[in-house]
Parts: sequence; structure tokens; C-alpha cells
Amino acid sequence: MSDYQVVQERSEVFYDVFERKPELKHQTHYCPGCGHGIAHKLVAEALEDLGLQDRTIFVSPVGCSVFAYYYFDVGNVQAAHGRAAAVATAVKRACPDSIVISYQGDGDLAAIGTAEILHAANRGEKIAVFFINNAIYGMTGGQMAPTTLLGQTSSTTPWGRRFDNEGFPLRISELLSTLEAPIYIERVALSDSKNIMRTRKAIRKALEIQRDGLGFALVEILSPCPTIWKMDPVDAQRHVAEKMIPTFPLGVYRDRKEPVKAERIEVPQHTVAEVLELAGHKAEANVEERSEEARPMTIKAAGFGGQGILLLGQIMAEMGMREGMEVSWLPSYGPEMRSGSAHCHVCLSRERIGSPLIEHPDVLLAMNEISLRKFAAQVKSGGMIIYNRPELPEEFTVPQARVFCVPASDIADQLGSAKVANIVMLGALIELTGVLPESTALAVVEETVGKKKALLEANRKALEAGRAACAERGYTSRQ
Repeated sequence: MSDYQVVQERSEVFYDVFERKPELKHQTHYCPGCGHGIAHKLVAEALEDLGLQDRTIFVSPVGCSVFAYYYFDVGNVQAAHGRAAAVATAVKRACPDSIVISYQGDGDLAAIGTAEILHAANRGEKIAVFFINNAIYGMTGGQMAPTTLLGQTSSTTPWGRRFDNEGFPLRISELLSTLEAPIYIERVALSDSKNIMRTRKAIRKALEIQRDGLGFALVEILSPCPTIWKMDPVDAQRHVAEKMIPTFPLGVYRDRKEPVKAERIEVPQHTVAEVLELAGHKAEANVEERSEEARPMTIKAAGFGGQGILLLGQIMAEMGMREGMEVSWLPSYGPEMRSGSAHCHVCLSRERIGSPLIEHPDVLLAMNEISLRKFAAQVKSGGMIIYNRPELPEEFTVPQARVFCVPASDIADQLGSAKVANIVMLGALIELTGVLPESTALAVVEETVGKKKALLEANRKALEAGRAACAERGYTSRQ
């Protein structure tokens, strides 16, 4: 009797239990015979063999691989549909020592994600891409994918794919192999034991290439989808061998030993201040005054398109930069040039800003009633609302926030220019919060509106009028 014993066990790269469903903690969500289960196993084994588990970040998008974070005990990032290669690019550049895997299906990578994968490959991003090609949209109902075979039926091609109507199947490996930058591209298949072993080698090689920092690697894996194909697992594997491989020939399409060499173009290096054309600017206040006046704050400005909402946000962000703050400005607007909705988020901080999106702003600048009603409830408890009207609408209350009514549009009309209502609101904001010095606002407005004397004077008066309006109404709080 042999002294050897063969033992099959789960890779340590997988979690001990899968928490996706309490009653199925030892099962994945993949169908019997699905290629994703095999591909997952091969990726996990390669990571374990190469000792890369603790360095790996797995990026999975929408599709059958959407729950990969329940299975792989590595860093996990979920990406929007088709955007895994773009997210992987960002992750790799932010964490260059990590092993970054983009794991995508054909309805993801070859459809909505075509631009992302094409440009990531063309840039030679140092990521490993595992492309599961089963020639169908598996999770969303069996629609035709870019890789669906000619004559293959789907929920959107019930009589079969026709080249003169839906085009030919898209061959991703061949397409990407025409680019200069990729290091390694190979197409393999999960059709039988022999080809599964070839797939294992290809996956391992792609990870070794990334471990060694060489460049972009993609492994296209022809995979069975028994449920959507309406086949049993054995027939599905046979379908891969007999139908898919003739359309998508297996083989190595690119295998470089080192990155492509090209003449490097030297680009002058600039500081952030130089890029933003802030070099040479000096804040009017000294550091001690700045620490008192320039206050961290999150602000949402909202109104109609044409009211200068986005410009107001840009001015506040520019003011923050000149005061040495971390800033972000995030606009949102409808398709209309005028009268459509528009709002923006402005973050002014002494610390790095994690996200430009503001769920609960400190201050809401509401230029119209629609914006007031839409966003007032979002203002954080104890926050502030500055409303562009003499008074609040009847029966409207905001229990968690203080409201200051400043008729900025009326004031702007009195000054002779409706366009400066946003600057009136800025003056009110400065007066009520002390968020930024008025001198900085004047300097930014001066550069923003140009050198026209009349326009400069109108904006200067608007800024002062906004502050004066608060005093006239008894609004003196800078709490």
C-alpha cells in the first residue's frame, strides 16, 4: 500500500465560510458546472503558491462575479459595470506594491467596459486581467453579448445572432494584441482537464508578470454557462470545445519578456500652485488670522441653471485654496443651459478630503424654493440654510437647522445686475459663518470676472451688500 495520500482542500486564499447567505455558508452562488468556480479555484491556488495573498486587491464589477468579495480573503473593491479595469488602474497607481486583479465577464469587459480595457492595455497598466468569456450575459437573463457566437440564440437574438444585423463576435485577445504596451495575452479554455491545466499555468504566469512589475497581462478564459445555455455541465464543456474554440482560437497572442521601450518625452514638472496659477499669490491675512477666519466647512449651493451656482462653488473652492486649505468642488446639473436644476458640493478642510460628495452639509445656499424644499432636510443638525427670499414659504419649517432669509436676487436687481445675486449670497455666507476672509473673496472675484471695471464694481458692491443685508436683518451670528 502506498505511503502517499492525496488530499484535496480549499485554498487558504478563500474564506473558511461564505457569509453571503446564512443558510449556505459553504457554497458559492455559482451554478453547477459554471466556469467561474473553476477559475476562482485556479486564481486562489496561484496566489497561495506565489505567496501573494496579503498583497492582492481583487476588483470585481457587476455580473456573475459580483460576490467575489465573499469568497476571496484578500483586499476587495467592487466596481461599477464595465469599470473594473479603470478602478484597477487607480488602485495599482495608488498602491503600486499591490497585486491588482481585474476579474470580468464578457458582458462587462467586452461590452460597456470596452473603452476601459482598451485604454488600460494601451497604457500598459501593471494589472492582471482575467476575462471570463462564456458568450452570453449570464446574470441578467441571457442577452446577447459582444462575444455571442454567430447563430447562437439568446433572449435578445431568439433566432440566432446574424452578422448582418448584430455583427460578428468580438475577439478581445486579438484586438488587444495589436497594441504596443501589453506584456502577455493568452486565450485558454475550461473545456477539459488538459485545457484547465493550461489555464492554471496562464493565470499563474499573469500573476508572476505583475509580481515582477513588468506590465499589463490578460488571460481570456472560455468558460461554460450551463444554466443560461440550457445544457447539462458535460454538454456545456463539450460546447466550449466544439463551438467556442473554433470561433475563439486558443493560444498566446502576446508574450514579451520585458516592457516595450519607447523614447521618453521629458515633461516640465510643476507644483500644484503653478498648475492652478496660484504661484505668487499671498493671502491677505497672516497665518494666525487664517487659522481663525478660514474655517473647515461643507457647503451645498443649489438653484436654477443660470443663477451662477457652479461659479459660486468654484469661487469658494478657489478661496479655500488661497487660504491653504484642502478643497473639493463637485458640480451636478441638468441638460438645460438655463432654468434646469443645478447644485454643487464644496468641501473646505484642513485635512485630506475622502470624498467630494456631501450627504449632510454644514450650510445650504438655496437660490430658489425648489432647492430649499429638496435639500433642506439634508442639512446636518445645527447647520445653516441661507435662502434667497425675504422669508420662508408658508408652513415650511426646518427644525434641525437655522434659517437666514437674504433676498439676494432683489438686492442684485437694486444694484442693477441680476447676475450678481450669487455674489450677494457669498457675502451673506462670509458674514454669517466667517468661513473665509472677505479680502480673499474680493481677490478671487476680481480674477474670475475679469478686468472690466463696471463688472468688478458690481461684484464688489454685491459682496458688501450681502454682508450688510445680514446686519440689517439682525443676522450677526457666526456660531
